Amino acid sequence: MFDELLYWHWWVIAVVLIILELTVSGAFFFLWLGAAAVVVGLLALIPGVTWEAQLLAFATLAVVSVFMWRIYKPKKLESEHPTLNKRGHQYIGRKFTLDAPIVNGVGKLIVADTTWKINGTDMPEGTQVTVTSVDGTALHVEKAATAEAG
Repeated sequence: MFDELLYWHWWVIAVVLIILELTVSGAFFFLWLGAAAVVVGLLALIPGVTWEAQLLAFATLAVVSVFMWRIYKPKKLESEHPTLNKRGHQYIGRKFTLDAPIVNGVGKLIVADTTWKINGTDMPEGTQVTVTSVDGTALHVEKAATAEAG
């Protein structure tokens, strides 16, 4: 089957694996296999290296590179803006004035261009409230003076 594997065979394999990484994986798996193929391609430039040794080197480098990536990959990065995609959480601790009363523990609050459902004790329109927590799409509020004291 194999009479010999030349360096360019390995480089073609590397290009194919890197293209697979770009189009399929997203998990940096094929990238490391492609890197192993590049190294084996360089190894194939040395005269007298058999195709068996090349395949063994590729298998070894592929396994080692994937495991090394799993060990040394960066841990989950902490965002500078942890509430960026959690819009309701951005309002926790902020004070707002009620445009409509809270009746039976439920009301509405207009913040910027959005109307939010709010939960809290019954309060008349015009009361200043502080957002204390978020439950799904509902903001939990307390009277501002109470939130400052507690």
